[in-house]
Amino acid sequence: MPSFDIVSKVNSMEIENAVNQAQKELLTRFDFKGSKAEIKLEKNEIKLSAPDGFKMTALSEIVIGKLSKRGISLKSLDTGEAELSPLGHARQTIKIKQGIEGAAAKEISQFIRQTGIKVTAAIQGDELRVTGKNRDDLQAIIAAVKGHDFPVALNFANFRD
Repeated sequence: MPSFDIVSKVNSMEIENAVNQAQKELLTRFDFKGSKAEIKLEKNEIKLSAPDGFKMTALSEIVIGKLSKRGISLKSLDTGEAELSPLGHARQTIKIKQGIEGAAAKEISQFIRQTGIKVTAAIQGDELRVTGKNRDDLQAIIAAVKGHDFPVALNFANFRD
């Protein structure tokens, strides 16, 4: 039976490249000269720190801009609120979401069932496996899912005949 997987994975090399580009821009920007602003990448988190709230918003815009230019969907990012200390120092964490959570997976499988195309969608951990009798049905499902707006960024993998 033909099948494919619906996944929500972010390429870690693209994240690393975007963070490196943001760090280079941070070093060359005039408004950050002499300030102790920094960007750190730790597994699935990008940690930002800046001397004040204004520079934190500028730093956050730099990082998010570089991530979007590298093709990383903003739906895959969970930007937390900037924390301001009493001394004025600011910190912020941007989390990178990997995988499809249970509620989003149910929403996607419900949408697939409502299309009326004869395929089955099974939730397998943090991904969905869609199987059908012919390839055309699966391609129609891919087109329908791409056309609908879900709360997570979706990729399609393991298309098998």
